[in-house]
Order: sequence, then C-alpha cells, then structure tokens
Amino acid sequence: MQPTTVVQAARDALGPVGVFLPSPLAEAAPVDVQREAVGRLERAGYRAAWTNEGVGGKDAFVQLAVLLAATQRMTFGTGIANIWARAPQTAHGAAALLAQAHPGRFVLGLGVGYPEQAASAGRAFGSPLATMRDYVDRMAEPTQLPAPDVAYPRILAALGPKMLALAGEISDGAFPAMVPPEFTARARQALGPDKLLVVGLSVVVDTDAQRAKETAREVLSSRIGRAAASYAATLARLGFPDQEIAEVSDRLVDAVIGHGDPASIAAKAREHLAAGADHVLVMLPVGGDFATDVDELERLAPALVR
Repeated sequence: MQPTTVVQAARDALGPVGVFLPSPLAEAAPVDVQREAVGRLERAGYRAAWTNEGVGGKDAFVQLAVLLAATQRMTFGTGIANIWARAPQTAHGAAALLAQAHPGRFVLGLGVGYPEQAASAGRAFGSPLATMRDYVDRMAEPTQLPAPDVAYPRILAALGPKMLALAGEISDGAFPAMVPPEFTARARQALGPDKLLVVGLSVVVDTDAQRAKETAREVLSSRIGRAAASYAATLARLGFPDQEIAEVSDRLVDAVIGHGDPASIAAKAREHLAAGADHVLVMLPVGGDFATDVDELERLAPALVR
C-alpha cells in the first residue's frame, strides 16, 4: 500500500474529531469499565479514540487490542506509544498484528517522551532526533519470528520544526498536542498535503467561563512546567513573549486550551481543522475520574460530531 493511500485511509477512518481516553493516575479503570466506555463513546458518534502510555504499567497495544475487540467500527490510535517501553521490532509486530486483526482501525503514534522515561528503562535519552530516526529504522529490521506483512499508518509526536521535518521524512505524519491553531497551520505547511496531521486539543468543559479559563490556566501551567525548555520554545516560535509564557497569559490560554461550554470546545476544534488538521482529538485533563470523564465526553458528542 502506498503512503498516500495509507494516509487517505486513515483520514477516512478517523473522521474530523475523536477523543483521548481518560487517563486516571491513581488506579487503572477495570477492563469491563473500559469496554463499556468505548461502546458508549462509539454510540455517541465518535469515530476514533486514542490512548496514552508511559513506561511500565499500562501497555497501550494490549489496551487497544481489548478495546478494538469491544467495538464495531471505532478506530483507535496510540497517542503516544512510548519508544522506551519496548523494542522497535516488537512495536512493529504489535502494530502490524492489530492492523491485521482490525483492518483500517488502528493508527500508531510514536513519541520519544522524556529523559526520565528513558532512565526508567535503563537507557540514555540522547538526541531526540537521532533516537527517533534510529527507532523507526530498526522497526523494519529482520526478527527471529516474523511480524504480519500489513501496512498501517505511523505518525510521530512532534512539536519542534526538526521533529516535524523528521516526521514528514520517515513516517506518515505528525501528532502535536496542546498547540494553538497557528502551530497547526505551520505544521501542515511543513508536512505538505500528503501527510496525516493529528492534533491533540486539551479542553476544560465548564459553563462558568471565568472558572473554565482559570482551570485551563492551571492545565497549561502544568504543561509548561513539565517540559519547560522545549515546550516554551515552541510557544516562543509562535510569537509569544517570554513574559506571557512565564505568566501563562489570558491570550496564551485562549490560544492553546479549548475552554468553556461545549459550543466553545467545538469552535476551537474547528479552528484546528480549518488550519489544516486532518483529525482533532479532545483531551480532558489527565488524572481525572475515569467514569466522570467518560460522561463528560459523551455530553460533548452532540457539539463535536454533528
């Protein structure tokens, strides 16, 4: 299958808007609860759902194997599969098997993660670009036991211009998250028309506009603090002054986070689609209650999927 065909098939399968599956930090949601949740989200009209991954604990491929089998049509993606969690040949084998078992319903998102994740796997982080290139190259190396000969879309988590360029060179597209629509427009220009562009949109749903904005500010402040240098550099390249980034200004919050009522969330998603995103996935704050967050995503569906 040619790359453009893989990309177009993914666009058709994902649709314009999907959801990031809730990700509690204290305790994993029981598998039966997860099965029920994705069934509800599928019936609500969402065509795609994505899951995250760290190093150790939850395995994104196993999780999606269970959830793919529990749904009829929904497409699932890893957002992202952490490269420190498994060998590249193993990642390819797992992705190919899911793609073979559920044709057209799986997208592999890969990310280089953070230095502490590499350290937890007993590895040196090194250069993110060189590390990612080496990982993707090694996915195609011969293995003791063969992987299914199946094509599947592969995209890279990317915020910096060099990682975006690498994504366009060695994969089927890119997956930036928590970025303003201006970044999406630049990413589309960098990737060109034939690559898949999936954008993660962090959202805070609250009909009290001021409270929604303050919660959104807390979410963005946490993101800036977690990856201060690299993420702040991304925002600076978009024209945000250092002071605005440090203070997490209203303008920055409004640009990056979808916040407010469902109509406001849907409007922010449409901004990214108009800027060139193929697919926008809405992400509630990490660490919330799984059942409560699924209820919230279900309530958002009429505004997002109509």
